[in-house]
Amino acid sequence: MSFEQDVATARRAVDALEQACTPIMRRFGDTVDSRRLKVDVTRLRDDLNLLCGAEPAQAHGQPFSSADWGDGYDEGWSAPGRPAP
Repeated sequence: MSFEQDVATARRAVDALEQACTPIMRRFGDTVDSRRLKVDVTRLRDDLNLLCGAEPAQAHGQPFSSADWGDGYDEGWSAPGRPAP
């Protein structure tokens, strides 16, 4: 498997773990242990993102592209080599 496939498999495993734990967390309500389980699953996802890079952002089901947002500068703010309007 390629690195990307390994990362995708790990992400799916974390998603499956979250889905499996959700009914258990609901059953026990807002207890210390239930909150800890939720934080642990979130931490797994965060650690995977730190280790392998964040998952590409999605906008309306399509991969995010910075080209969708122009040059990255807001109107009214000056950019290097460009005067403010």
